Amino acid sequence: MLGRHEARERRHARIRKHLAGTAERPRLAVFRSAKHIYAQVVDDRTGRTLVHASSCEKDLRALRAAATKKCGVAAAVGKLVAQRCLEKGIRQVAFDRGGFLYHGRVAALAKGAREGGLSF
Repeated sequence: MLGRHEARERRHARIRKHLAGTAERPRLAVFRSAKHIYAQVVDDRTGRTLVHASSCEKDLRALRAAATKKCGVAAAVGKLVAQRCLEKGIRQVAFDRGGFLYHGRVAALAKGAREGGLSF
């Protein structure tokens, strides 16, 4: 029987078989821990991270302290990564949920990124 971590890694491997980021449409990868959420935009052909944002950053520290819900912080991370993408000229991304279920904080990050101007 698989544990929670191993099951997520298997789901992520299954997703990654069909999903790859290119220079024209990089991959928006999401990782969710118990406390924080991380997002990075990756060009898989060159193996480089183009943009990243997380709930650990100083920009979001005040929001994180005032927020009662983690979903609000996740939406702010999505908007921040979208803003940084638009500064670099990235408008379209392929969303990689990292094997996590698409609800809660992962969905809030995606919604924040869409509101910030990214399309996927």
